[in-house]
Amino acid sequence: MSQNTMRAAVAVQAEAALQLQNVPLPVVEAGQVLVKIIASCVNPLDTKISSGQGGHARQPLPAILGMDLAGVIEAIGTDVTAFQIGDEVYGMAGGIGGQQGSLAEYIAVDAQLLARKPRNLSMREAAALPLIFITAWEGLVDRAHVRAGHRVLVQGGAGGVGHIAVQIAKARGAEVFATGSSKSLEIIKGFGATAIDYRTQVPADYLEQYTDGEGFDIVYDTVGGATLDESFAVLRVYTGHVVSCLGWGEHKLAPLSFRGATYSGVFTLLPLITGKGRKHHGEILAEATRMAEAGQLRVLLDDRRFTLDNVNDAYAIIAAGQVTGKVVIDI
Repeated sequence: MSQNTMRAAVAVQAEAALQLQNVPLPVVEAGQVLVKIIASCVNPLDTKISSGQGGHARQPLPAILGMDLAGVIEAIGTDVTAFQIGDEVYGMAGGIGGQQGSLAEYIAVDAQLLARKPRNLSMREAAALPLIFITAWEGLVDRAHVRAGHRVLVQGGAGGVGHIAVQIAKARGAEVFATGSSKSLEIIKGFGATAIDYRTQVPADYLEQYTDGEGFDIVYDTVGGATLDESFAVLRVYTGHVVSCLGWGEHKLAPLSFRGATYSGVFTLLPLITGKGRKHHGEILAEATRMAEAGQLRVLLDDRRFTLDNVNDAYAIIAAGQVTGKVVIDI
């Protein structure tokens, strides 16, 4: 391998295994930095793209996939003043919208998308955070303005976005409840939320038990489908706000309208696809760094270790839904 190439896992075509290839080293343009990738997180969307689904990500194949990364800055393009060579950074930086992803040894990335890595998190932990933290923050803080005094319900509180949403809401002073299956209730409690077994407790029951029938101020839905419909039905009248990162189906808005309540959709990929709003992603991750260093944020990792050499094994367990926590590739 020459100094002008790097190793990368390439999705050559849909439904085929990723292939290890030597590819050209990326060239840093104005506004970009070159990051030596130490760790890359695999998200469910990555496995969908590699299987030929996930059209909303606008990532034609062949492509190097992977959205999240943590690493070290090795070169800096013109117009970049926020970082220096040697800085440890993390971000949701590519892998969609036709851009190179993080299953590679290096990436040239828009510096606005990055933030300084939390000092008290490992590279693996930092790599797992960007997509899920940005998604949770955009819903809870940017859209619903979560604050002390709010009762917040997180649908799917042990999932990737869910366990981060619980921690953001807690850190901002809200009282937090979260739904999950029986096997995830201890995880939810461990992050400081009141756990609700969605299989045994119906919405009408937990609405009465935890809000005296008044309804939740904010419901963050990470599940979609029927769960989003149920979320409309447990909102506080007038001021209630549902946010969803999976509101992609067809839903009847009557339960929401009859409460005079609000709905917001979260689509975290927009800045990478459109180029608009990238600076805000970097700002959100700076908030994640502050939270982590204040002891208010930790990330649930699957304890299995993978490298570029066995990345297809990681994709397989995620596609099969056989993981607890985020799966990280050691680059």
